[in-house]
Amino acid sequence: MTDTAAIRRKKQVTRLGRADRSPLGLWFWEIDRVLLILITVLISIGLVAVAAASPSAAHRYSDTGTTFAPLHYFWRQLFWVAVSVPVMLFVSMLPKITARRFALAGAALFTVMLAAVPLIGVEKNGSTRWIGVGISQFQPSEFLKPLFVVAIAWLLSLRQHDKSLPVIPLTGALVGMIAILLMKQPDFGQTIVFGAMWMALLLLSGVSGRLIGGLIGAGLGGVVAAYFFYPVATTRINNFIYGDGDTYQVDRAHETITGGGFFGTGPGGGVAKFRLPEAHTDYIYSVIGEEFGLIACLAIAVIYLAIVVRVFLKLLDEEDSFTMLAAAGLTTQIGVQALINMAVNLQLAPSKGMTLPLISYGGSSMIALAIGLGLLLAFTRRNPYLNRSPYVVKWGGQK
Repeated sequence: MTDTAAIRRKKQVTRLGRADRSPLGLWFWEIDRVLLILITVLISIGLVAVAAASPSAAHRYSDTGTTFAPLHYFWRQLFWVAVSVPVMLFVSMLPKITARRFALAGAALFTVMLAAVPLIGVEKNGSTRWIGVGISQFQPSEFLKPLFVVAIAWLLSLRQHDKSLPVIPLTGALVGMIAILLMKQPDFGQTIVFGAMWMALLLLSGVSGRLIGGLIGAGLGGVVAAYFFYPVATTRINNFIYGDGDTYQVDRAHETITGGGFFGTGPGGGVAKFRLPEAHTDYIYSVIGEEFGLIACLAIAVIYLAIVVRVFLKLLDEEDSFTMLAAAGLTTQIGVQALINMAVNLQLAPSKGMTLPLISYGGSSMIALAIGLGLLLAFTRRNPYLNRSPYVVKWGGQK
């Protein structure tokens, strides 16, 4: 073997090794591989869950005049996963500054689209939340969530350089505007998620406890006002507390999630899921409970908790305020949305029409989550050899 051939072979063997300085090599060693594994596990669970829920959803929607194959929604979800995973990986490879600029531009674009929903939106099940025609419909609020988090994190991080900047009232005005647009759709659940993300970012940015207390009080007052003056909130809260009106969905969800006991009926063995509306989206957690048991539901909750804990522990020694706020906000979004969906399925919260992240069926939600998780992976990338001491220049060139 010639010297040239030996060198070439050595380079092939050490590909993606620690000495590899190519963009792919740097990404491989800087990415949080534990976080990436947890995300991959949730996506895999989602495919299994959609396969379990697909026959009931196909049977239900075949009544509208179109006949769907039993695994119709599984194959569609497999397609969306095949599109979303490359998107997530691509975004995760972006340098921090590029990822921030991408998020800011996207936040502006999808805010405009959200404002356009009442004018050109498509109505489904009494709500106007989508834009598009046919199968190309998408929900602007789903895409706005992760991009909004990064935009608010950037604005709040400016306080580190100039305390006089009015970023808190500015971000509050942005949240208020988005809340009005969402409640017009109506989408009370997403309104709560946006408000919770803003509150979490304010808390992490170091605002005074008096301000946080005042905002919590204002939030509770807003919920009370919504109960009295916002019919959607009134109906759902009354249904939850008093059992008034149509409780068919929550009753079927409770019947489904408890139908399999602790260990489940086994894949394909569920029966109650065929009476459950939106089994492949809002109530997929109940389908998991019936076919794979309450122990599987508990395991999924633990995985979401592990993602939140993993990111927050990693941010304990983070000195860049923007990185800390953006990563913490994106994690809060995933955690709050998962918590709300699981609480609804367990009859611990009113029905809100919210999907379970990375598990529920949906094209818009999968691609939007892929963008958000890609940003999270980009902001949590770290050089494993770099000292995190405050006296050492940090990765990305920031001190």
